Amino acid sequence: MLSPEEIAARLAGVRQRISRAALRSQRPPEAVNLLVASKGQPAEAIRAAYEAGARCFGENYVQEALAKRANLADLTNIRWHMIGHLQTNKAKLAANSFELIQSLDCEALARALSRHRKDTPCAVLVEVNLGGEATKSGVPPGQVEHLIDAVRNLVDVRGLMTIPPPAANGEQSRGFFAELRELRDRLSSASGLSLTELSMGMTDDFEVAIEEGATIVRIGRAILGERPS
Repeated sequence: MLSPEEIAARLAGVRQRISRAALRSQRPPEAVNLLVASKGQPAEAIRAAYEAGARCFGENYVQEALAKRANLADLTNIRWHMIGHLQTNKAKLAANSFELIQSLDCEALARALSRHRKDTPCAVLVEVNLGGEATKSGVPPGQVEHLIDAVRNLVDVRGLMTIPPPAANGEQSRGFFAELRELRDRLSSASGLSLTELSMGMTDDFEVAIEEGATIVRIGRAILGERPS
């Protein structure tokens, strides 16, 4: 694990890069929310990032997230997002544990979340598999509109999320980010939903994602360093 001082310095550097990218896209820096991707990182690393000013953290596995939440229960105003694939059999645990579930990819999951969240609908993003990769979850672009229509009365659809195919540099992902933005704009018009959120961009490509309209960037390694083995 990096030292708290290293994590604080890395976080400050990432925030500066986010600000510059937002200004290049003619948006205020506060239009882009930083989510610290903390999969596989110890609770102590999350605490160090929190103490340096981070407030939003993303986890890939429900049980890992709940264990960390319990360990960090003394931290106020900390927010947790689910950013990994969520199986329907984990919906009961997830429904009331995350501020935003960024990986909705089927109607069955929306129905399961709805059953276990009685007060207000779960806030979700629809995960879009733009690269058609068999190894990744997500909905093909041509099926997103149908899914939104099927789940809009079950969950609170806030926008879209994507993970583009691996690339040698961020610039090679620009087309995927632009495609997600254009898809969001079309679906927002067609559905009447605001779909304000675009979660796209990670350590190697977040500046390009911001230039193409990202409202949430999911950054782990650039802040917390490599995950412990």
